[in-house]
Amino acid sequence: MKRFHVHAHVDNLQASIAFYSRLFGAQPTRIESDYAKWMIEDPRINFAISTRGSQPGVDHLGIQADSAEELAELRARARAADMALLDEGATTCCYAKSEKHWITDPQGIAWEHYHTLGDIPVFSEKKEAAPAPNAEAAACCAPRGKPVGIPVTAGSSCC
Repeated sequence: MKRFHVHAHVDNLQASIAFYSRLFGAQPTRIESDYAKWMIEDPRINFAISTRGSQPGVDHLGIQADSAEELAELRARARAADMALLDEGATTCCYAKSEKHWITDPQGIAWEHYHTLGDIPVFSEKKEAAPAPNAEAAACCAPRGKPVGIPVTAGSSCC
């Protein structure tokens, strides 16, 4: 069974961990100095936050597959949607080894489809470049320029 995935950038990790732990009624399943993740069963979601983004808000959405077969099904659906697909194959990001690919929806929101193969002790095993003048270079693993921050503002109309 697949799991919906949301990754958000936050300014204050500890305050956000406290907030989301109360909101979800559960503690994170993983906490690092710059990252936290909840694997919630009801509703079935992988919700992650990190301090690695350019601005607070939703970084990307995704679907986490439980098997290579489910990931292949997601890849076929992405190709059928006639959107450009970035296939990363085996990679590391967000303290995990994964097989993944990305698509971007018509509004510019990055979608990640991936199958987690195991945990790693670091955010990424890729060599991280020296800090860049802008924070976007330190963003999560979504393709550069693709993540779209979707901050919620007070007084915004609801759908």
